[in-house]
Amino acid sequence: MVRETHLSVKDFIAPLFVKPGHGTRDPIPSMPEQYQFSVDTLLMEVRELSNLGIPAVIFFGLPDHKDPLGSRSWAEDGIVQQAISEVKSAVPDMVVITDLCFCEYTDHGHCGAIKDGDVDNDATLELLARQALSHAKAGVDLVAPSDMMDGRVATIRKALDEEGYHRIGILSYAVKYASAFYGPFRDAADSAPQFGDRSSYQMDPANALEALRETELDLAEGADMIMVKPALPYLDIISRVREICPVPLAAYNVSGEYAMVKAAELNGWMDGKRVMMESLTSIKRAGADLILTYFAKDAARLLAGT
Repeated sequence: MVRETHLSVKDFIAPLFVKPGHGTRDPIPSMPEQYQFSVDTLLMEVRELSNLGIPAVIFFGLPDHKDPLGSRSWAEDGIVQQAISEVKSAVPDMVVITDLCFCEYTDHGHCGAIKDGDVDNDATLELLARQALSHAKAGVDLVAPSDMMDGRVATIRKALDEEGYHRIGILSYAVKYASAFYGPFRDAADSAPQFGDRSSYQMDPANALEALRETELDLAEGADMIMVKPALPYLDIISRVREICPVPLAAYNVSGEYAMVKAAELNGWMDGKRVMMESLTSIKRAGADLILTYFAKDAARLLAGT
């Protein structure tokens, strides 16, 4: 009766990895109980998530080919485009979000076009618009740019509106730190950079005021939702962004946060279920409306008492 923070299955967005093939459900070694799916097995997973009451998924694609520009990211027959179309046809009530980036699609592993050894911000904006439009044509509900290029929200919004996709929302990774907690994800998505790192375009973990500036910029450009990533090491940032953010706020409970809990649970060092629920509750308590989490299925079952 007096509990202040309530965690619900409706808070969860489940991240899913999709790859070419048929009948594929490849385990991700650094993320126990997480998998790379082909489109057919992805459909089975999405139906299970829907039956548990989870309202949304976000797709990350592993392409059949990589090149310097990540051109498979905007191909009409790209793996994410196939996944969007199939899932929206089979499970129409599921909200489908797609990650917009290039690290999984480029042969160098960076989040955009490379010029003089670094990511070319302006050249990447055009490519992001092409990727967003390809997802829109496939039937996506929201696009989520995670590249951290300046001006990407305005560019994507303009491109979508000009093609008549006014209703497609933008969930912006406005506050994305250059974090060591992404390690298992890079294993799952085969997206580790082949040279350097991403600190020139992702945020310094020591910065807080920058998070507020990034949020305000993306809101001004037309973001419909804002995301903070990672979540647990940045609960203070979630709280501060919440104070200035008038739109829904999401937080990404990232792969490293998930892997640590699973590893400790498998070794018998912690009660994994209690740590999972305490962690997710802390993210909600800090101010997040939505939580992207690999715990979505486990937490949904626990909340349902099954």
